[in-house]
Amino acid sequence: MAHIVVIGAGIGGLPTAYELRHLLPHVHRITLICDKPKFTFIPSLPWVAFNLTPLQRIQVDIASVVKSRQIEFVQGKVTGIDPQAQWLRVGDRTINYDYVVIATGAELALDAIPGLGPDRGYTQSVCNPHHALMAKEAWAKFLENPGPLVVGAVPGASCMGPAYEFALLADWILRRQGLREQVPITFVTPEPYAGHLGIGGMADSAELVTELMRQRQIEVIENAEITAIHPHQITLAEGHRLPFHYAMLLPPFRGPSFVRDVPGLSDQKGFLPVLPTYQHPSFPSIYSAGVVVQLSPPEPEKTPLPIGVPKTGQMAEAMGMAVAHNIARELGVIQAAPMTPTLAAICMADFGDTGIVFLADPVLPNPKTGQRRRAIAKRGRWVSWLKIAFERFFLTKMRWGLSVPWFERWGLRLLGLSLVEPIPVSKDYPIESSLQPR
Repeated sequence: MAHIVVIGAGIGGLPTAYELRHLLPHVHRITLICDKPKFTFIPSLPWVAFNLTPLQRIQVDIASVVKSRQIEFVQGKVTGIDPQAQWLRVGDRTINYDYVVIATGAELALDAIPGLGPDRGYTQSVCNPHHALMAKEAWAKFLENPGPLVVGAVPGASCMGPAYEFALLADWILRRQGLREQVPITFVTPEPYAGHLGIGGMADSAELVTELMRQRQIEVIENAEITAIHPHQITLAEGHRLPFHYAMLLPPFRGPSFVRDVPGLSDQKGFLPVLPTYQHPSFPSIYSAGVVVQLSPPEPEKTPLPIGVPKTGQMAEAMGMAVAHNIARELGVIQAAPMTPTLAAICMADFGDTGIVFLADPVLPNPKTGQRRRAIAKRGRWVSWLKIAFERFFLTKMRWGLSVPWFERWGLRLLGLSLVEPIPVSKDYPIESSLQPR
């Protein structure tokens, strides 16, 4: 009997636990650890901040849904891990494991810029449920005393979609309430150009985003390095100052402290290196999925200011599917080639009366050719409806204890997409030689 522990119950962790339970006989024990009692559909948090949807509508109680799946749930924060002895600590409890999947999501590096909030600073965030509620409360006060609005990201941030979504949703809401003329909106981004999204080469995304910002009269400051934030004022590297009554800035991400504290386990930022199997190259009992995975852009895609590679929900799910398959293979439950995630990324950004869907397949271009199989950006009102439908579908999956059901895989195949693929192996290149760190 093996004990598999999954740390984190977000878009990466919870589906991974479900897929492990689906693949493994019940003689194998699965434990899910999370410091929060509820799963939250993070992509919908901008709607929560604008009071367009209640937080509880996009949450699922973890303990109640995993119990029927024979998955043990431990609510608590992991404070330490020993990769050699294969144990981790949650509060005063020590949990031994045969395999552990680290899928914690991101820790927010709010100390990266002086004054970055919301906890001890002056800006808002929509990166977790607590911050979304704080942003909602601050937005209600802002509407009583409107003024300059600044939206964007600081250097090192990744997954820029929520920032564009927030800026354009704010414009749409303010116009509906007759307040837009009182609110100049500025979008500040470390991207070299609007619509870069941290990966570049995204079809005509730059043109679509730039034109939409121009139509909505949103000033865009590209390649912008925010150096300090004061009450009602943001300072850029060249000394330019932006006044604000309300600001929403995405912070940089990093891995959790219990990972950063172990020498050789992660890079400086706490991101975990992985083989194509998403197994740690030095500690074979450790797998990882989601934001904590170390992904670096190829050299031609490096930008003047640091930007993280986005890791979308679909990518996190794909990593989890590959991890579950490879653990089942290690345990001898299935006889098949090891799998790796395709890393196709889909981002749906809702702007109220329109939206843009971005598809990068894969998110990282081929390092030799610099090309992707596909890069698509499409705009339309239908994107908003599609995002609502996907939110409800995903939450239904989490309530029913499903990871990626057959009909979802079938639908992805119709679109020419797959979440995972076999790792290429031949007699000249056996499995071991193909598993080099990414």
